[in-house]
Amino acid sequence: MAPKWRNLADRLAERIRSGEYEPGRQLPHIRDLVAAGEGSKSTVHAAYKALEAEGLVTSSRGHGTVVRPPAALQRLGTDRYDKAKWRDGDEVAFIADRVASGRPHSRGDQTQTVSRVQATDTIAAALGLLPGSDVYARARLIKESGRPTHILTSHYRPEHVEGTRLVDPAPGPAGRGGGFRVLYDAGYEIDRMREELFARSATPEEAKVLQLPAGEAVVELHRTAFTADGTVVEFAIGVHAASRFRWTYDFAVPDSTQPRSGQR
Repeated sequence: MAPKWRNLADRLAERIRSGEYEPGRQLPHIRDLVAAGEGSKSTVHAAYKALEAEGLVTSSRGHGTVVRPPAALQRLGTDRYDKAKWRDGDEVAFIADRVASGRPHSRGDQTQTVSRVQATDTIAAALGLLPGSDVYARARLIKESGRPTHILTSHYRPEHVEGTRLVDPAPGPAGRGGGFRVLYDAGYEIDRMREELFARSATPEEAKVLQLPAGEAVVELHRTAFTADGTVVEFAIGVHAASRFRWTYDFAVPDSTQPRSGQR
């Protein structure tokens, strides 16, 4: 049986992770928890020290014990799409971010729903279809330690994905290597990506799903995946909690005076 201070620390940690105790909020004074029957002064003190050691709170004289803002995840740029990760290995993009950030991860951190919908103007334009055309929408909610980090919905032309795992509504990533590996096995190897990013206010529904504190913005991502011949095989829209990611892009600097690879 775990000691009383550990049980108390676990209960407080859950309240922090759920957002009940928001970043910057001071935890109750030790004497108040003692009065509430949570344990002796030494029990509560040990629980607070454990939370501090786990990086969830900071303690200082005059300010008490305060919930720390969670460290942002490193959201990789080009490296998260490395073919060695999904074509030759089994790592999907969101797990690549976790690995780069030194965070724990599991395939259960992603849930999904798959549906056949009519394309909006934006989706239709990206996929080269007429507005209202049928497309498959594969919507994922990704979490870290139980807390949502982002929503990502990929859209596909039916002829590219019917009969594949991408239209299987089972929870979790689409098998070994994720969606890009499924497209590769179907004959559509991703060769080039385009990403567009912009910040905006969260909608009420997004704030609810992502468990956002009042006033937090989101970063919307539009990702278009091309094959070598220019065929668009995925158009994804992501909605990311702005404070939970640090975006990193590392790339060669173009030199337009030099011929590109394959050109003479």
